[in-house]
Amino acid sequence: MSATVLVVEDNALNLKLVRDVLGRAGYRVIEADDAERGIALARDEAPDLILMDIQLPGIDGVQALGRLRADEATARIPVVALTALAMKEDRERFAAAGFDGYIEKPLSVPSLAGQVEALIRR
Repeated sequence: MSATVLVVEDNALNLKLVRDVLGRAGYRVIEADDAERGIALARDEAPDLILMDIQLPGIDGVQALGRLRADEATARIPVVALTALAMKEDRERFAAAGFDGYIEKPLSVPSLAGQVEALIRR
């Protein structure tokens, strides 16, 4: 059985890119274009990994992570920040917020599947 990755991303092109790359690599990809839907899917689907955009409409990715961590059903799912915010302070802020990792945009197509594999195996 392949691992399931939930992608929470409001940019349709980025979402398609992640879906296509991970789908070709054999992952089951589920997707949400806002945090509320992402949180609901995380509860319903219990994915192996969540890739969470930070800058989302409504609740941002950091707030969504807080809700996931506060819910016993989703607290242990690894959540990785998926963001263009790439300054050292940003990475430190995401680590302090409790993200399990960080993938920088623009996404690297050649390395994305390997990054996801490494995060799932941790």
